[in-house]
Amino acid sequence: MTSPDRIWTAGLVIIGDEILSGRTHDKNIAQVASWLQVQGIRLAEVRVVPDDEGRIVEAVNALRAANDYLFTTGGIGPTHDDITVDAVSAALGVPVVIHPEARALLERYYADKGGLNEGRLRMARVPEGSELIPNRMSGAPGIRRGNVILMAGVPHITAGMLDALTGKLEGGAPLISETVGCWVAESEVAGLLREVEEAHDECQIGSYPFFRDGKVGANFVIRSTEREIVQSAMDSLTDGLATNGYDFTPGGI
Repeated sequence: MTSPDRIWTAGLVIIGDEILSGRTHDKNIAQVASWLQVQGIRLAEVRVVPDDEGRIVEAVNALRAANDYLFTTGGIGPTHDDITVDAVSAALGVPVVIHPEARALLERYYADKGGLNEGRLRMARVPEGSELIPNRMSGAPGIRRGNVILMAGVPHITAGMLDALTGKLEGGAPLISETVGCWVAESEVAGLLREVEEAHDECQIGSYPFFRDGKVGANFVIRSTEREIVQSAMDSLTDGLATNGYDFTPGGI
């Protein structure tokens, strides 16, 4: 159910001492904001907090009360200072539990990488009542409990988790999408994809590579809340593919 006249909002808590010290430059604010815009949701407030449970709890409770959604990035890894799950559980008033599906995913992922040790098992911990967000980039999934969404801090992993959530949040406007397939390695057209996306505000392009019949290819999905933007981006992308000598298949391969 959507309500075009209502402005849906989200808060974002960026978690990590490394961000506040300047050792790591945050790239997630921009990608979360632009992704939300395409979903018809506005990023209303961002807070950057240290790896301190009390500060995380305070920020999570403030922003989830003020917005329709609360996103966090950082602090869901395997080390002792990855305390986001503990802090969010405390904020929600629920215990931390091992999610059986997350454990199974991690066991499979690490089967040929030394197995599941105590540190790696930490990445299966979730606030009780949570569901998982698929992560095709690495073994550890993201976490969703109601309107609270916990994601990795590494930007390309965050991007994969956002992609898995695309179209799954109740928001201000329905998403319109078009797909085009091409027998090409996505790395060969990464620049073109970026140019088309940057030229079209409130537009997102997802790239989904595959290997079939001994050949590599990819399907590209253009999404926006505006049909005209989707069509314009599709025209630009297909023109670019044709100019570079790549055959393409409308609707995907």
